[in-house]
Amino acid sequence: MRTELTFAPLATIDTELLAVFAADTQTEKGPGVKPAPALLSADEAVLAAAQSVLATGEFKAAANEIVLLHAPAGLSAKRLLIVGLGKQSKATIHELRKASGAAVRYLKPRGIRELVLAIPSSESLPPAGSIRAALEGAQVGDFDPDTYKSDRKDQSIQTLTIAAPADADQTEARTAYREGVIVGDCQNFARALINEPGNVLTPTELGRRAAAMAADLGLKCEVYSTEKLVELKMGAFLGVAQGSAEPPALIVVRYEPEGVTEGPILGLVGKGITFDSGGISLKPGDGMEKMKYDMAGGASMLAAIRALALLQVPVRAIAVITATENMPDGRAQKPGDVRTAMPMGEDKPGKTIEIINTDAEGRLVLADGLVYARSLGATHLIDAATLTGACMVALGMVNAGLFSNDDETCAKFQRALEVSGEKFWRLPLGDEYMDMIKSDIGDIKNTGGRYGGASTAAEFLHVFAEDTPWIHLDIAGVAWVETAQPWIAKGPAGITVRSIIEWARQF
Repeated sequence: MRTELTFAPLATIDTELLAVFAADTQTEKGPGVKPAPALLSADEAVLAAAQSVLATGEFKAAANEIVLLHAPAGLSAKRLLIVGLGKQSKATIHELRKASGAAVRYLKPRGIRELVLAIPSSESLPPAGSIRAALEGAQVGDFDPDTYKSDRKDQSIQTLTIAAPADADQTEARTAYREGVIVGDCQNFARALINEPGNVLTPTELGRRAAAMAADLGLKCEVYSTEKLVELKMGAFLGVAQGSAEPPALIVVRYEPEGVTEGPILGLVGKGITFDSGGISLKPGDGMEKMKYDMAGGASMLAAIRALALLQVPVRAIAVITATENMPDGRAQKPGDVRTAMPMGEDKPGKTIEIINTDAEGRLVLADGLVYARSLGATHLIDAATLTGACMVALGMVNAGLFSNDDETCAKFQRALEVSGEKFWRLPLGDEYMDMIKSDIGDIKNTGGRYGGASTAAEFLHVFAEDTPWIHLDIAGVAWVETAQPWIAKGPAGITVRSIIEWARQF
């Protein structure tokens, strides 16, 4: 998708399609009260062209509702698309992001490859934030997962132009435009990785793609395998990896912005299980094909550090991705085995872990990843993983789980959500959950039973973060879009990328 930014009057823009946004301005409630749709535009020609359809009452400006007008009078555009944002009181930049994606997805099957998105003129929608959100949403909407269809037809939007309000600060608008392009592209970078089948995106291949991305941006990257894991005594990671014929990959990408030699170092730790069969504790066959997405946390961390580099955010970061398959061959670890995780320091031996369920493997690879990130100098940690079904039971497929051992670090992340629009809900840690994972034979167990599963899993990871300020993101319920939405295709979501970027910026 080629993108452009313009400040030209909307009526003069010659394009296949001009998209504008509308909101329902009706504030009254009760029987017989009808919606009052109004365009969020100051352009008189656009207002006149849309007046007839708005007057009919057929278009109510509900969220992501769309109406298409051909040959609109008084406009150079061949078509006028009106997209609803819902009630004006709820017409935020997050609704604008979705509506922009909905506009793109509406056009794709109709063969329209050129689109101009007119940024709303509204006090509640600041131009800079709206420009960025619209670009992010449009790029997310343009992604489709049908990569391997033999008769695939490219329906991508070829040219997207953002039409900024004439009175917008042009410097701020150009900055927001650049950021929106980068962030949307990086979210799709993660989604493309997550979408790959397990026979293509093996741990080794994930390492190759991480190295290629790093080389393009001048970032330092190391990709290690079994010998390094043995050297580092990563027994938890190795325990998962030993059941697969595919070798594991320990991927480390470093972002060291020029001139930044002091201050925090962010450790971005991602679960990279490129396929999860459950191991000896085998998953049910129904839906197992989706387990290629079990590396979504790792993909998000690679996308996030890519974005930090492209945005030139002045904070150092290290991405650590622990990539392997979880398979049930004759060498696979078994329930009842005891693994020893990476030593916690020169004088601190690794924790011993009793394996209760081999399908609770994500926390095992993350345990060694967290300790390794700390050994590389990370002062603050954030991990992301499709970790527990328990989190899906608790929060459904709406919110992801958020855990933290440090209120200040967590507050930064929660402020980041105000910009990213992603939904996370903080869940508890505590000694009571720690008690549930104490082992009779070793230090801890890798599961704590049926109840409180998201919190016991997080408390397991807390053991390896220790007192380092740390955030854990359990994205199992939201990393995959189960049903296509107007603004996003069914398939990988790329969640956490936008939030981690904003979290990092606050340092």
